[in-house]
Parts: sequence; C-alpha cells; structure tokens
Amino acid sequence: MNKLGNESSLYLRQHAENPVDWHPWHAAVLDQAREQHRPILLSIGYSACHWCHVMAHESFEDEATAALMNRLFVNIKVDREERPDLDRIYQLAHQLMTGRGGGWPLTVFLEPSELVPFFAGTYFPVERRFGMPAFREVLLTLHKWYEENQDEVREQNGKISEALKSIHSPAGDSGQIPDLDFAQRVLQKSARQIHSRHDSVNGGFGGAPKFPQAPLLNAVACLASIETGDSLDSSLRFTLQRMALGGLRDHLDGGFFRYCVDDKWTIPHFEKMLYDNAMLLPIFAEGAKRWDEPLLKEAACGIAGWLESVMKQGTGGYSASIDADAGGEEGGFHVWTRQQVTELLDESSLQPFLRSYGMDQAPNFEGHAWHLVQQMTMADLAGELNSDTVSVTNRLAKARAVLQEAREKRIHPTLDDKRLTSWNALLAEGYVRAGRALRRDDWLDCAEAIFRFIMSDLWVNNGLKAVFNAGEARFEAYLDDYAWTLSALTLFLQSRWDGKWLEFAIRIADELLARFEDRENGGFFFSDECVDVPITRSMIYQDDATPAGAATAITALNRLGHLLGEPLYLKAAERCMSRAMSQLEESPLAFASLLCALQTSVKPPLHVIISGTDSSQQMIFKHWLDDHDQVDCYLIGPPDESLPGILQAYHTTEPVTAWLCRGVQCLPPVHSLGELEQQLKNGFNLNNNDTLE
Repeated sequence: MNKLGNESSLYLRQHAENPVDWHPWHAAVLDQAREQHRPILLSIGYSACHWCHVMAHESFEDEATAALMNRLFVNIKVDREERPDLDRIYQLAHQLMTGRGGGWPLTVFLEPSELVPFFAGTYFPVERRFGMPAFREVLLTLHKWYEENQDEVREQNGKISEALKSIHSPAGDSGQIPDLDFAQRVLQKSARQIHSRHDSVNGGFGGAPKFPQAPLLNAVACLASIETGDSLDSSLRFTLQRMALGGLRDHLDGGFFRYCVDDKWTIPHFEKMLYDNAMLLPIFAEGAKRWDEPLLKEAACGIAGWLESVMKQGTGGYSASIDADAGGEEGGFHVWTRQQVTELLDESSLQPFLRSYGMDQAPNFEGHAWHLVQQMTMADLAGELNSDTVSVTNRLAKARAVLQEAREKRIHPTLDDKRLTSWNALLAEGYVRAGRALRRDDWLDCAEAIFRFIMSDLWVNNGLKAVFNAGEARFEAYLDDYAWTLSALTLFLQSRWDGKWLEFAIRIADELLARFEDRENGGFFFSDECVDVPITRSMIYQDDATPAGAATAITALNRLGHLLGEPLYLKAAERCMSRAMSQLEESPLAFASLLCALQTSVKPPLHVIISGTDSSQQMIFKHWLDDHDQVDCYLIGPPDESLPGILQAYHTTEPVTAWLCRGVQCLPPVHSLGELEQQLKNGFNLNNNDTLE
C-alpha cells in the first residue's frame, strides 16, 4: 500500500493498492521533491471519471509502468473535487501548453522548486493508439528531456508563470462602472451568439459531445425575460424538452447524466454529478411553470426524487457523484436487451414501452443493447395505440417501476459519498427556486436541511470548510463555497423569513469579503488568502460546468446589500463587475453567469418588503407576489428594531404594509393589494423625496 490508504477521498483510496508510490498533495512531499531535485508527476481526477479508471487499470496497476514512475518521479494524486484550486491552475496550464482544453485524468509534470509544469496532458494509453504515445514512452522521454534541458526548463517556467499570473490578474477597466448602455450592448451580442449556436434540430447550444451547460441555460432564461419576441424563449423550451426526452436523462430513476457523446442526446457518459442535477432541477421547474409544461415538471420531480432516494445522506447533505462504471463496465447498469425487457413486462405494458423508448428499432448502444430514450410524447403514443393519455402514462410508469426494481439487483456503480459544501449549496438554491416555482414546501424543507448541515458540520471557527467526509470537515473553503451558500440563503429568505438564516448570510458575506476580495483592485480570488497555492491565486470569471463563484458573489452581495442598505456589499460587487467588464464584452457566452449578474447590477430587480401586525393578511400579499417572477419578496413579519441595516426602518402599526423598492430606494408604503398592484403597473417612478431613510 502507498500513502493514500488513510485518505478520506474515495478517489485517492481507489489508488491505494496501486504499485505506484502515490502521495497526497502535502507540503512534506513537495519539500521532499525539492530536496531530491526530482520532478513531480501530478495526476488529478475524481472517483466517477471513466477515463481515470481506464488509465488506472492500464498503467497505474501495471508493475512495469509503476516501477518507471517510482524511479523517475515523485508521484502525487489529487482529487479535483477536494482541491479545485489545484485543478484550475493546472488545467489552465495544460491549455496554455497544448492549445486545447484539458479534462480528466489530468497528467502534469512539474519542476519541483516552483511547481510549474514543463509538460501536460490528459489520458495516455498503455500502448500507442488513438494517435497518442504510450505512457511509458512519455515517462522516459520527459525525464530525459528534463535532465538534459535545465536551462530551457527554467526559461519555460518563467514564461508559463507570467502567463498564468496575467490571466488570473485581469486588468479590468479602472474606475469604469457598467451602465445600461454597456449592458444593452453586451446582452444583445450574447443573444446573437446564442441564436447562432442553437441546435434547432436536436436542441442545445453546440455540437457533440453535448453537455447540459446549466449556467448557459440560466443565462438564456435571463435574456429571454428581457428579449422582444420569443425566439430565445422557444429555443430554451425546445432544448429542455429534448433533454428531458433524450438519453441524458435516466428514465428510471429521474437523475441526469453528465453529458452525451453524440449531438442527439442519445448515449451519455454514465456518471451522474450532484452539481448538474442541482442546477437542472430549478431550470426544469421554472420552465414547467413558465410554459405550463407537464414534461418539464415530470423531469424536475424526477430529479428531486432521485436526489432524495439515492444521493441524500442520513447524517445531512448530499453525495458528490455516482460512477460511470459498474463491475468494470461503463453503462452496464443502465442498458437493456430486448429479451430482458420482454421477460420482465406483461402484455399490457410491453408494446407501449418498446414503442415509447425506441426498442422496436435498432439497438443504440454498441450494437447489442438499448439505452432508454423516449421517442414519442404520451399524446402521440396514445393516439397510435387508440388509447387515452392517462392510461398510457400509467402503463409506462408501471413498466418503469418493474425495470427499476430489476435494475436494483445488478451491480451498482460506486457512490462517492463525500459531501462538498459548494455542490450542496447549489442544491439548496435549486430546491429554493424549484420549490417556489412549483409551490413545493417540501423542497424548501430540503433546502433548509442543507443549511442546517452546512452550519453544523461545515462552519468551523468562523469559516467554511470545503469537504465533509468520514465524519470530518476538511480543507479551507473556496470562493464557490461562500458565494453559492450566500446566494442560496438570500433566495431562501424570500420564501421563508428567518432571522437565524439572515444572520448566517451576513456572516458568510463578511467572511467572503475578508478572505477572497482583492481589496486594492476589486474582484474575488478563488482560494482563501490563508491557503498556500502554487504559482498564483486564481481569479476566475469564466464559467465551467458550474457558475463562476465571482458572478454568483456579485449577484448575492447585491441582493443582500439592497435588502440591508449595506454599501460595503454593494461596492464590493460593483468593483468585481467593473474588473470583469472587458472580458465579458469580448466573449460574453464564456461568462454566462456574469451576464445575469450584469443584468441585475445595472437594473436591480424590484423587491417588496412586507411587515405588519396581522400575519394572515401579510401571507395574502406574499402569495399574490409569489406569482410575479420579476419581483423579489421578503415577508419580515412584525416590526423589529433588532433587525440589521435599513430593515429597522420598516415601521408600521397597520395590519399589513408593503414597500416596493428598487435597490435601496422605495416608493411610499401601501396597505392594500390594489395599491401595490397599481404601483407595479405604473412602474418604478421614484421621486427624490421617496428614498427610504
């Protein structure tokens, strides 16, 4: 056994029996490499990663390959979900060195003194194939080159370090603040680019491989809400429909896979990630409300059902991921032969099932089996079978239940049960948004349970930890952890006001500014200032599969700042947005979450504060406002002078009083729904004397 056997990370423990002398990333092993003047082989991956397993089986379990690695390098394994700061800096280095995007497993060779890479790649085969050299060839060639070219290594180190520092220290537009003209220009450019990328045949934005791109879907929804005409709205609806019908979705348990390898949403890469489902849940729920679309509601409810039955942990929080492989075979847990289905289903459900899921056509999985893809709507299938929609829907539901029960007897893919603060915070926000859209109080309960878990198990010594695993909270949290938790809390307060969660949100916001803000130039670093990171602290505005923490921080700080009238939060958000302007204008769709933040920065959404002495009348106001998607609502209850910021100023002796506000400015208070409705119809026309003092 190497040095990974006692690690809490499942991914690291999966490599504990390798003959490779693996070490976790630790100061002691880095010092060892420096003292021995030995280059470092850094391998980064995660437990659900299919190609990580392939490279492990082919190379890291091979005695001859391991002997080479042990003789020539100091070998370090990193779980990218535990150390996203390391993953981000070395993924970017890979992109700089190769001119193409990276992925996992990430294979990086580091000069030990400065930890700068001199070579980077991803998966390497055990023998030459796919146009790639054999991994053993790579090891020998790189070690020889490193030994014979120290001057070139040092020169390259300097260039790569400077490039990484430049990328992660965006210059910004000093003193320039985004205004409505800037926002209109960037949002119009974004809409044109989205139109050009939309796949009008299959749905989605781009070709294969096809990812859900949840941050982009959110941006499309934001832009559709302000676009004249319904083109973006239609594109979003069509995309969500195709995703719900296609192979990206597990039609038996309701969860969504990470991506599809083809452009028709047919065959997925079979791992399931918590973050994808956390973000897709509210997108489908809000779409179901927006268009009164049963298919999208079914998809949202399916995600929630899967989360609660499979991913939820008994002691709080939700697991990180489910592997692509089961029993050493990718997809084996999920695909079906016609014989298996025929033996399981009765006559009343067999033919509708085969027809609905394309099993009356040629196999779609490796020529011998079917991955379930819904080929027909319920209405079309009912017409074809000369039946009614309700009957067909019930027969298919019964068939799916039978197959799911049978599937449970198969070898299951591995569940990585570590709980990440960031992904759980994404899910809390997902439950809040979806619960509001579909009026599901139980989903709000789920969100609040996540907050309790984060507060009790991950809030340690006045700061967040990033990972909870094996009963222990570990690693100083990252910007994403703070920003996504803050965003979820501030949205939750719109559905359920609770002083405890307001206080927690303020503590999160204060620590976010103290630990991550570049106080001199604006913007937020990705890693805590107390953490020693190689090369440079990252400052990231670009989305990946998840929204950029900086963009979320802007939106959440603005939301909290406007609620409390706190300029500290508003100024920090403004400085961050100002620093990102040039990047956003140059390539807006790479910064999709920043587009939504820009929209709410230049024109804060309307919000209503409800107070009063009669709780039942206040709830009538609240329920009426919940149907207005463009209005945020806070029911703060009876007047309370202990509330922070300008919340103390909302005094009333009336049964119910409502203040309609934009930013920190409010219209005169009203006491009836008719008056409030009239204010909303008239628009927000504020006189100078109407500012709330």
